[in-house]
Amino acid sequence: MHPYLFSFLIFASLATGCVRDHAFHRPRSIVKRQSTPLAPLTSDEAILANSFDNNTVSDWNYYYTHGAHLAGTNRTMAQWTADRWSENGFQTRLDEYLTYLNYPVSHSLSLTYPNGSVFQASLEEAILTEDETTSYPDRIPTFNGYSFTGNASAEYVYVGRGQVADFEALLRLSVPLEGKIALAKYGGPFRGLKVKNAALYGMIGCVLFTDPGDDGNITEANGYAAYPDGPARNPTSVQRGSVQFLSTYPGDPTTPGYPSKQGSPRADKSPVVPSIPSLPVSYAEAIPLLRALDGFGTPGSQVNRTKWVGALNVTYSTGPAPGATLSMSNVMRDAITPIWDAVGIINGTIQDEVLVIGNHRDAWIVGGAADPHSGSAITVELSKAFGKLLATGWKPRRTIVLCSWDAEEYGLLGSTEWVEEHIAWLTGSTVAYLNIDVGVSGKSPGVSATPELSTIATNTMKKILWPTSPNETLYDAWSAESDGEVGVLGSGSDYTSFLHNGISSLDMGTDQGADDPVYHYHSNYDSYHWMSTYGDPGYHYHAAMGQYLTLLAYHLANDEMIPYDLPAYTTALRSYYDDLLTTINSSSETVDTSELAAAITQFETSATEVMALMDQAVSTDDAALKTVVNHKFRDFQRGFTSAGGLPEREFFKHVVNAPGIDTGYAPTTFPGITEAVEAGNFSRAAEWVGRTSLGIRRAADILKT
Repeated sequence: MHPYLFSFLIFASLATGCVRDHAFHRPRSIVKRQSTPLAPLTSDEAILANSFDNNTVSDWNYYYTHGAHLAGTNRTMAQWTADRWSENGFQTRLDEYLTYLNYPVSHSLSLTYPNGSVFQASLEEAILTEDETTSYPDRIPTFNGYSFTGNASAEYVYVGRGQVADFEALLRLSVPLEGKIALAKYGGPFRGLKVKNAALYGMIGCVLFTDPGDDGNITEANGYAAYPDGPARNPTSVQRGSVQFLSTYPGDPTTPGYPSKQGSPRADKSPVVPSIPSLPVSYAEAIPLLRALDGFGTPGSQVNRTKWVGALNVTYSTGPAPGATLSMSNVMRDAITPIWDAVGIINGTIQDEVLVIGNHRDAWIVGGAADPHSGSAITVELSKAFGKLLATGWKPRRTIVLCSWDAEEYGLLGSTEWVEEHIAWLTGSTVAYLNIDVGVSGKSPGVSATPELSTIATNTMKKILWPTSPNETLYDAWSAESDGEVGVLGSGSDYTSFLHNGISSLDMGTDQGADDPVYHYHSNYDSYHWMSTYGDPGYHYHAAMGQYLTLLAYHLANDEMIPYDLPAYTTALRSYYDDLLTTINSSSETVDTSELAAAITQFETSATEVMALMDQAVSTDDAALKTVVNHKFRDFQRGFTSAGGLPEREFFKHVVNAPGIDTGYAPTTFPGITEAVEAGNFSRAAEWVGRTSLGIRRAADILKT
């Protein structure tokens, strides 16, 4: 029997959660799917895995989800987190930064029909008797972080998902945009880019709504009751969230590239925050707005844009409707205010090799049971597991740093400021960063990572039982959902600053399957009641994901040789190169990519050589040579960030992958070249063939033996 077949593996009563807005992106397979038995555990692994108790994970989740903890307002929760880690043997502290945030004061939205009648939106989520935190007096209003204070009154246009291509389609249809208000559907690009694009096309305000067409099969239209009576979306749920321009740069908008401390100079924030007001609304309150456009402009079925039409009983016409006007007001309070990162450390025997593990702690709502506190609860339980291993006399080879970030939701502030402050130490010592944000919102596991981590990531899955059915491993579940594809990292969570400073990174979590209960992202209904009733009753998936993160961390912190697969990076580079050629071949001009192809070949040679050197170091038990190889593994990613940042967004320095300029979340590979080709700027594309090749050659030089 496997060492940890215990009470949390009760299969009959399990239910599951849903999809995150920043879902994992899996455009390219790096590892092959294979069938696997459950792998045996070592004695250390068994101690770690058996330390996970689904009941205590539930307790941690309950604590985090029963009090307001918006960014910059949660020092007590930060200290509580540090105290729990300290009880388990971590040395802890709070790191404070003084950052620019803004908070809601008032808002309103009304639709005036051509006949003079008025629909007044409540901009509120319904209070549910069954879900106690929805009625808390300190519950947080619906709003957009970093939204612009202002009023707007005008006719309005439905702009689909608000991508540049959507606005261009509207222009081709001769739909007037200048001076209008945008009505945009969530999904696709990061919400801040929807607001940014609306302003770029001359619009004066933006209203955002969630459409049940993105909820899979679990909808009221398909006969499912809405939450709290069933698993479908509550019609009044509203997705809050930041509207910072995340694909330009994350972190404090007033301190780009340096930490936000007392006395730090403050830069103009306008390059990354909106200049027009925005408001999020529920689909219940979006229906009157969409319905008023029926029969005006172009019907949605004729717009010919991806996911333009949703699942509501409207035509998704573009509008505008003559005489139908929206009036919106948004008032925010600006503040330079403290935020707090909780930091816990277990010192290793090798001081210049460090593993960092993190998730964020702030939430837009009183709850946040999935985002972020499935991750918060897991990291507390992870600290308990390592505490039990420490009690046996064990000490890791590499230092383990555990972080609970503040202000992630506004724009990755806590992690970005921390990386900016500690950049010299991090780039001199960090082996990898492991991120867990929405650890559990469904039963579909996903992993995105830099390619050298793909093999250890998938092999570790084979040691974890997955609660969906007896004898199924996490690897089985992941393979079925992902077709064996480890995702490419874009942005949208706290790995971003690590990745773009050349640190190997991995992001993990679970998302919604098509038949899973709907997860109410950034809504009051992302609550402990929802999680314990629909998302993960019994917290079994939490325990399994926690075991996975803990065993993965153990191997990265303790294996004699850092468990990297460098040939997997070559495979990825060749795959991305093929994608680039496809992009170029579909454009109007050619780009000479021979220098890039040669750089990839050079990397392949170095990767093969360093793996052979590792085998030699192990077979001869040469301690000095092992250190040489491990430091090459630790450092090679730094080469990819050595060619300078991307055009107009210098924060993003990694030449292999970055968030797309018009996505904010989803990755673009070889972004300097790809985006230049897509923009028709072929001289820039040629320049970035050179810069990208330089970065790859420098990574190869670090690996060279």
